[in-house]
Amino acid sequence: MLNISDNKDNEVIEQKSILFKTLKTPSAGRFIAKVLMSVSFVFLVLLFFPWQQNIRGNGKVTAFSPGQRPQAIQSAIAGRIEAWHVIEGQFVHKGDTILTLSEVKDAYFDPLLLQRTKEQIDAKQLSIEAKEEKMVALEQQIAALENLLTAKYEQAENKLKQARFKLTSDSVDYEAEKVRYANQENIFDRNKKRYDAGNIALTKFQELESKFQESKMKLISSENKFLESRTEVINAQVNISGVQAEYQDKISKARSDLNNTSAEVFEAQASLAKLENQYANYQVRTNNYQLVAPQSGYIVKAMKAGVGETIKEGESVAQVMPENPQLAVEMYVRAMDVPLIQQGRKVRIEFDGWPALQFAGWPSVSVGTFGGQVQVIDRVNSVNGEFRILVTPDPEDEAWPQQLRMGSGTKGWVMLDNVPVWYEIWRQLNGFPPSLYEAPEEPVLKKEQAKK
Repeated sequence: MLNISDNKDNEVIEQKSILFKTLKTPSAGRFIAKVLMSVSFVFLVLLFFPWQQNIRGNGKVTAFSPGQRPQAIQSAIAGRIEAWHVIEGQFVHKGDTILTLSEVKDAYFDPLLLQRTKEQIDAKQLSIEAKEEKMVALEQQIAALENLLTAKYEQAENKLKQARFKLTSDSVDYEAEKVRYANQENIFDRNKKRYDAGNIALTKFQELESKFQESKMKLISSENKFLESRTEVINAQVNISGVQAEYQDKISKARSDLNNTSAEVFEAQASLAKLENQYANYQVRTNNYQLVAPQSGYIVKAMKAGVGETIKEGESVAQVMPENPQLAVEMYVRAMDVPLIQQGRKVRIEFDGWPALQFAGWPSVSVGTFGGQVQVIDRVNSVNGEFRILVTPDPEDEAWPQQLRMGSGTKGWVMLDNVPVWYEIWRQLNGFPPSLYEAPEEPVLKKEQAKK
């Protein structure tokens, strides 16, 4: 029996092997395969390369110190522009005159206002001096009245003492005269009986009667002196009270004049202080007629033009840009990124007008960017819920361009920690924030201030 099927199969296999041998793999396909394999290998290797995480933010150039930022020159008084002494772009020194103003308020139109006010001050001072001299005179008058009161009082007391001494003496004399009178009366009564009995002569009786009458007269005289002395004592006591009342009245009147004069002096001093205050205000206002530069810098913008325009109090007339300010970058970052930033973090900055090629994860291969350090992180948010940070030049990096101007736009990257490339791709795809291995520390200076 013939094996026909096996022969046919063998013939087919032999034909296919011959066909495959005649076919060749194209060289271009092998090259593409090798390239793809190489790219895949490089990509896999790159996935394990370190990638420095960063936080992006936009901002502008500013000055680190508030005193070095563009400053508006404002007028402290209302006035009319008489003359401009500068032009825009001109450099001015501190104290240079920017423009001259003239007065627009009728209360200050008088050209001799300062002189007249000074004359009022001098007149008020002379008035005060005169009143002070009057006060001194009144004080001397009061002192003299008090001394005179003391002298008069002592004199009245001496008179009172003399009157009392005299009263005592007259009282003793009066008592003695009463005793003598009683004796004489007794003698007269006895002798009258004897005379009536005819035992003594008329002449003797008349003599005794005369002595009796004389004793009676002396008694009456002594009583009168006693009463006069007692009246003198009363008068002396009244005189003491009168002296006190008289001089107290004079002293009280002088003190009242002194108090009135003192009150007038105080009122005059208050008026003088008010006049001096007005004079000082007039002087300051006169000095404000010349609007001067508050610091050295460049006039960058005039907000008022021409001559004859009026300006209000506190209105800005021009801007001055300080010379050689310490530049900084004002960046705004999202609220979710603020906790990851701390003072001293490195920053890469791209300035508008400077071509740059930035590799955020590999700052060492970036071109055209400049280094910075985070110096200030605001405690509150600014515009659109973002937080502002201030970045100053990094002293260890290339200096910033000298041609930078205030307000120039910037792009910045706050550099964080290193992570593998694959982790960064995974984080970006999932929208996770950057990660830190350690919590940011507060600056040492802030810690010391908090302890104090």
